[in-house]
Amino acid sequence: MRSDNQSFLWDPPKDFILLGISDRPWLELPLFVVLLVSYILAMLGNISIILVSRLDAQLHSPMYIFLSHLSFLDLCYTTTTVPQMLANMGSSRKTISYGGCTVQYAIFHWLGCTECIVLAAMALDRYVAICEPLRYAIIMHRPLCQQLVAVAWLSGFGNSLVQVVLTVQLPFCGRQVLNNFFCEVPAMIKLSCADSAVNDTTLAVLVAFFVLVPLALILLSYGFIARAVLRIQTSMGRHKAFGTCSSHLVVVSLFYLPAIYIYLQPPSSYSQEQGKFISLFYSIITPTLNPFIYTLRNKDVKGALRRLLARAWRPCRR
Repeated sequence: MRSDNQSFLWDPPKDFILLGISDRPWLELPLFVVLLVSYILAMLGNISIILVSRLDAQLHSPMYIFLSHLSFLDLCYTTTTVPQMLANMGSSRKTISYGGCTVQYAIFHWLGCTECIVLAAMALDRYVAICEPLRYAIIMHRPLCQQLVAVAWLSGFGNSLVQVVLTVQLPFCGRQVLNNFFCEVPAMIKLSCADSAVNDTTLAVLVAFFVLVPLALILLSYGFIARAVLRIQTSMGRHKAFGTCSSHLVVVSLFYLPAIYIYLQPPSSYSQEQGKFISLFYSIITPTLNPFIYTLRNKDVKGALRRLLARAWRPCRR
């Protein structure tokens, strides 16, 4: 009997129930529409950024190498979570298999960590462009950009691997109900019925390293940028310099503020009710807004989009 009980405690459930907003059924249809529209816009916007960055020769600079990877990350971000959320909202069965849940939080954390480092690399690019303009082409050469991107993806994978290895060992004692829209490591730790001190500590250390260190590098880069810009004599020159950085600063704020709130508190004190809506924000709203932020505030991207559309439209007029 004891061995049967132990097996019950340690055997993983076959699936999890994702509550989402089941306690507010009147919100399901409006949220379904918002998610569907946001997902379509995120797909269109990020695919457009990737295409113009690859196809337009004027956008083959380091900044747009990083931007195309950021758009690819956002594309994967939304695809990892939103289709599952839409399927659950359109069904009475709001479940996800144990394996599907594991894959979801593994990919989600891989992409999140990678994006932290890509945003830091973009800040480095802006620092060199403004503070070392004459040496920009020498410092930010293509192999270096590719190495920075590779480090970002490999670091994200390493972080995700550690989180997955620790999380799959947690027992759930038959608990299946996740008060969230999708699977995340803090929510999984909260659901566990065992002592999660090791998981809490590991998550805190990894988040401190992969979130706070890139954020500190971003803030340091912009500190040097601000000092350099304030030395520019003309107001037009200062406006142009700040204009090249404003889009990146907005994207950094949209990404980091929710992530810091979610991950820089112990999972044991993690508020699932607040956390699930903040997770919803940075998993769909931020990836939807990013391409429009870069497009609306960037003359190069707008010009490249016009050229790409003109090229696509030309055969149709013949």
